[in-house]
Amino acid sequence: MTEPDHVDDIITAWHEQLPEIAGLPLELAKRSALLAAAFDEVAARELERLGLTQAEYGMLAVLRRVGEPYRLKPTELTHALLLSSGGTSNVLKRLSGAGLVMREAAPDDGRSSWVRLTPRGVEVAESAVRAVTEAHARIVARIPEAEARLLNNLLRNALAAVEEGVLVRR
Repeated sequence: MTEPDHVDDIITAWHEQLPEIAGLPLELAKRSALLAAAFDEVAARELERLGLTQAEYGMLAVLRRVGEPYRLKPTELTHALLLSSGGTSNVLKRLSGAGLVMREAAPDDGRSSWVRLTPRGVEVAESAVRAVTEAHARIVARIPEAEARLLNNLLRNALAAVEEGVLVRR
């Protein structure tokens, strides 16, 4: 039997106030939000130590993840990061000013450009990704491996079902 947690207290309180909302959907929402917040919190500490914002980290990580030559078009970055075009421009300006990315004209289209990691940007991106991954590994280490693998598979299935339901309703 699993020990009661903070979410159980929340559900009990809602059960007394509005019993019709106190159920599995609320439990799943609360627990997944708290889990995401724990991952975000340890990541934020690492990023602060490295002098990066979440948006800057996201852009560096996306560019590093695509592999050499570590470049994408600004619209692709906007789409990958779920930012507005203005938000993408602001992040690009900061990272460019720090010497971590550079813009290159697209040789096949004079109106278009590429955003590419500089060699220093590759180093910073790799350092940041490693630091965040290590921080996540520290909190996950408290979960027995078999449970973590099971949880991962269950979350994959749940996410697929939820995304399918959300996309159908749009």
